[in-house]
Amino acid sequence: MSDTIDIETSDGEPIDGHPVDGDGKVVEEQPAAAVAVRAQQLSKRYGSLLAVNQLDLVVPRGSIFGLIGPNGAGKSTTFAMMATLLRPTSGRITVMGADPSQKPRTVRRRMGYMPDNLGVYDNLRVDEYIEFFAASYGISRTEWPSLIDGLLELVDLSVKRSSMVNSLSRGMKQRLSLARALVHDPELLILDEPASGLDPRARVELRELLKTLNTMGKTIVISSHILAELEEMCTDIAIMEAGKLLAAGTPREILSRLGGARTVRVRFATGATEAFTVNDDAEQAALLRRLLVDEERDVVEFVEESGGLEQLFMSITEGVVQ
Repeated sequence: MSDTIDIETSDGEPIDGHPVDGDGKVVEEQPAAAVAVRAQQLSKRYGSLLAVNQLDLVVPRGSIFGLIGPNGAGKSTTFAMMATLLRPTSGRITVMGADPSQKPRTVRRRMGYMPDNLGVYDNLRVDEYIEFFAASYGISRTEWPSLIDGLLELVDLSVKRSSMVNSLSRGMKQRLSLARALVHDPELLILDEPASGLDPRARVELRELLKTLNTMGKTIVISSHILAELEEMCTDIAIMEAGKLLAAGTPREILSRLGGARTVRVRFATGATEAFTVNDDAEQAALLRRLLVDEERDVVEFVEESGGLEQLFMSITEGVVQ
């Protein structure tokens, strides 16, 4: 069986089964309607290299899910398996309820994929580029004008409609590539390093655009080396290293499992600022109650300070054998 998936692969039924953890124990499974992507013991091998190693992963629908890891962690390989471009060596993956290996066309209709290379064609105008992909997805020509208008407005490229693609800046090419991934109005977006090479302004614009798409009901799975960018928008994260999943959940859930204490910085009406250490939500609530009720202090700011994704990533990956 070839590693790559042919576009003519016929549809079939997804494999039945239940997820198991690394010890082979059955774990509680979320309802299918609540899951955008589910990987179970997913592995991908290239010769002697095990790029993805028994990955168990659940991406909730409606989330902005950040996949974090250094080069070689297995992020792009995982994305390629989600996007129907690679077959797993072993294990199972479903995307919007369908197995990409068995139902690639079903998955492609519901998923938009933006790889880590831009994939834009320099010898086309911007509108021609979108027309090409609209035709590829079988969208009627009568719909093209309104489709192009809407997508270019969404990614703020309306004034570049008649420009040649090769005249665009890198940031504009990234936004055009995102518009291409949205041509067929997918429910799920898979974005591999979309902020790579962008200047700070372009990264902010991209981040705000992804937040807008999420409010429109799209699930977004995104990888990035710029952890601060993911911290600004992700509802859930997963940390990979050397092909293995080390942790997954919300940043707070992961910190809680690590047993990490939180620092709460409090500013009072007097101008004084104090830092307090708490271990969980109950202690944080009790602290606020004590300050306001028991001690009758005028609190004007009560903020939990986080070490951020960078600190969380370093804590999780410390001591991992390569």
